[in-house]
Amino acid sequence: MGRNSCLGDEVIAYCLGTMTIGERVSVSQHAHLCAGSHDYTKQELPLLRPPITLNNDVWVAADAFVGPNVVIGEGAILGARAVAMKSLDAWTIYVGNPAKPVKSREIPS
Repeated sequence: MGRNSCLGDEVIAYCLGTMTIGERVSVSQHAHLCAGSHDYTKQELPLLRPPITLNNDVWVAADAFVGPNVVIGEGAILGARAVAMKSLDAWTIYVGNPAKPVKSREIPS
């Protein structure tokens, strides 16, 4: 976990796979980071361990879900209760289930 990053109260970090959290990342209360799944193509449903990456300056808002093998681009925001099952572009705000881009995030210089 990078400098000046934090996990809020009651965040679930299910770390079967590698979880990389950059600098200045905020994961808000009750969010769920799920770096694990099952291979549904096999009868015995073996565990899979795909990674999750939260790049620098990311905010995962309250009660949001980040699924396995997701990369959240630098500066992206995943809104409250949103579900990210695919990677998110940098400097973009996402909301909903499934997460959809709603706005670019522009930082004044």
